Amino acid sequence: MLRKDLLKFALIIPAMAGLCVMASTPDFSVKSKNKTPVVVVAAEEGKVEVDKTVHDFGTIKKEGGSVSAVFTVKNNTKAPIILSEVRASCGCTTPDWTKGPIEAGKTGTVTATYNPSGTGPFEKTVTINVSEGEKTETFIVKIKGTIE
Repeated sequence: MLRKDLLKFALIIPAMAGLCVMASTPDFSVKSKNKTPVVVVAAEEGKVEVDKTVHDFGTIKKEGGSVSAVFTVKNNTKAPIILSEVRASCGCTTPDWTKGPIEAGKTGTVTATYNPSGTGPFEKTVTINVSEGEKTETFIVKIKGTIE
């Protein structure tokens, strides 16, 4: 009997912890094309901001080839930051980013280039790791649209 109680306890605690994490995750959805939220990543002396979290290409033509969206990252801290790792959610999206340090008060960019295939709606993500010394923060931006 004690073993069943321990098993239930061992399963309930991780499930509750998962619910707490999901409840505290920010909502990156955009309700309107006119409202562009700003992602704020905590840094030791200030904040790192990105100008938008979602870029909607609208309707694009498959035969039109690749399309690109630029996300501007601003360093509002008092120390240099580095975009230490930038990765796309799939092989059809290629990220390019500022490789060197972004000094305090300056900006860098992350460019997401999408190569359309198939037809219909698409939504891809780019994960960006921002490092300030030993500290690293992660945030996600999205590109989306519809392919004709």
